[in-house]
Order: sequence, then structure tokens, then C-alpha cells
Amino acid sequence: MQRRFTTQEALELILNNANPCDSDGEDINLQPNSDSDSELSSDDATAPHLEKRARLESEPTETAKEGTVWHEEHVGTILRFTPMEPYAADGEPTAKARRRIRSRLQSFLCFITVGMLRPIQEWTIQHARQTEQTDWFMILHELMAFISVIILRGVTKVPSLRDSWSACLGNPLITGIMSRNRFQDIMRHLRFDDMFTRSERVQTDKFAAISDVWGSFVTNCITCYNPGRHITIDEQLFPSKTRCCFLQYIATKPDKFGIKFWVACDLKTKYICNVLPYLGKDPSRPSEERLSESVVMKLMEPFMDKGRTVTTDNFFTSLTLARRLLSRKTTILGTVNKIRREIPQSTRKMDRKEFTTQVCCW
Repeated sequence: MQRRFTTQEALELILNNANPCDSDGEDINLQPNSDSDSELSSDDATAPHLEKRARLESEPTETAKEGTVWHEEHVGTILRFTPMEPYAADGEPTAKARRRIRSRLQSFLCFITVGMLRPIQEWTIQHARQTEQTDWFMILHELMAFISVIILRGVTKVPSLRDSWSACLGNPLITGIMSRNRFQDIMRHLRFDDMFTRSERVQTDKFAAISDVWGSFVTNCITCYNPGRHITIDEQLFPSKTRCCFLQYIATKPDKFGIKFWVACDLKTKYICNVLPYLGKDPSRPSEERLSESVVMKLMEPFMDKGRTVTTDNFFTSLTLARRLLSRKTTILGTVNKIRREIPQSTRKMDRKEFTTQVCCW
């Protein structure tokens, strides 16, 4: 007599490595039994199963130095849990940005708004009148022209500033926008904050010279674009030898000195989703929290709880961070430093064969 199994019973047999030859000679029929009370309905069959499958006693386990128990899986084994629903949309401008953008200028003003330009104009005039001429002035459109020259100089690479206005090497657009002397005059006086209150503000904000304008720019970057599923996080050194207390020296970088930024970018478009300057030790960060974890959580905060994946290098990746991100419906992909105490000892072996894979889970 042929034995009939329900869908649930058949799945349990397969997952527990059941052998069809142990069924007393009866054929195993995997077709569902419509008369069985234990059969799942069509709605239940498609619903995600959130409970983890029980582990087999024979599965190899390994305990890391800090106490995490790891279970080694065979490549291709069915997951013990249903993965979270990934973020499905590609990166795109937000509805707010789409409504505002009708030209290249409006696209620029989404990030550097007129409300940001007016304080820059005010503080630049203030500095010029305090240091040189009392009648020095600059209109708003002249400030925008100055910024356009900076952008064009980034597009057209020349050996020096003077060469940007050269008849042979220079860009004709730059020559037509502004004279070199006026450009250098504005550059010399350019300021982003009130020079009379900076000494007070710098006591609590090391980035006081630019923090107001910088904060508005970062907010605009976040609110004008919805990144896709994959976001990458890394550091970037902005070359500079200016005198400040948070200047960094990184020997492995092409430019050794500079200001370091933590940057989160959309993988496909390379759009800057969020960015933080590194200003040294942060007194607000809990002593037990790693700097790397704090950086990732801050950068990813506007994009959590959506099913996104963040990619990091071995400076950031850790088991603690993975758990924190997972609690916010976010996954992590990255290399891991072999000195991490939470990883299994077997993963540190250097004699592993090429193109082999080891899968461990906790």
C-alpha cells in the first residue's frame, strides 16, 4: 500500500536527512494530502517561516575566544530561517528633489541652497571689511560664479591656479566668468561662520568654522536622494596641511596629511548618502562602543529598517555590529580582521585550498 505524506511531513523528512530506503519498502509520495488536517493552506505555504529549524546534534560546533558558539554549515544547506525582505527599489531622487529640479542650476541648489549661500556671503564680507577694505562687497551671484569656477577647475586639471586663466592651458569659460585677481580676492576672504563668535563655539564644536553650512549640506544630501539596496562605507582623506587639532596623518594614503571623513555611498550611483568628519575622540560615544560601530550606526541611521545591505572593510566589520544592524532590519557584508576574538579559530587557517568556502553561523 502506498504511503502518502503531507507537505509539512515531507519537508521535515528532507530537512532531517531522511533516507527513503528506510520507509519499510513503501514508496514515498510527496504530493500533498488534501484530507489531512495538518496540511498548510495555500496562504500559509507562501508565508515566511520565521522560526529557526532545530539543530542536529552531529553538527560541528566551535567556540570563539570571547565565547560565541559557531555552527559550521555545509555549502548549499537550506537556511534555518527566512531571510528578511530586501530593499527592492533602485536609487532615485526623492519626490521633493524631483519637484524642484527643472535645470542644472536647480539641481545644484538642491544641495547648496540660497539659504546657505547668504550666510557665506555675509561672513565673507565681514572678514574682508575687518581685515582690509571697509567698502569691500560681494553680491550673491558673484559668490555663485566663484563656486562655478571652482567646479570648472575640478573638471579642467592644470598645474597651478594661474594656469586656469592661461591662454594656452586655461578654460575659456573660466576666463569669461571671473578675473583671476577677483577670484583670489574672494578666496582670501571666504568664510563660513561669524568670526566674532567662533572662539566661543569652538569650545564645544571642533568643526565650528564650517559646521552650520556643513550640517545643511549633509541634510540636503540625505533628503534629496533615496539610495538603493547596497550602501558602502569607508574613510576618505581630504588632502590638507592646514593647522587644526583633528588633522590626520595616514602613511598609506597618496597624500599623507588631511582631514578624514567617514563616507556612506550608494553602490551603483556613487552618490554620497551621508558623511561625517573625524574630529578625534568623541566624548558622547560610550566607552564600551567601538569607534567603527559608532560610525556605521550613525551613517546608516537614516536608511535603517528597510532591508538594505551595508558593505564595509575589516576596520568596521564585527559580530557585534552585525547583530546591531540585524536588529534594525539591515545586513552587513564585509571582510573581517583575523584578530577579532569573536570569529572561529578554524577561519584563521592559512593552508585552506583555493576556491573553498566555509560557512559558519551562530
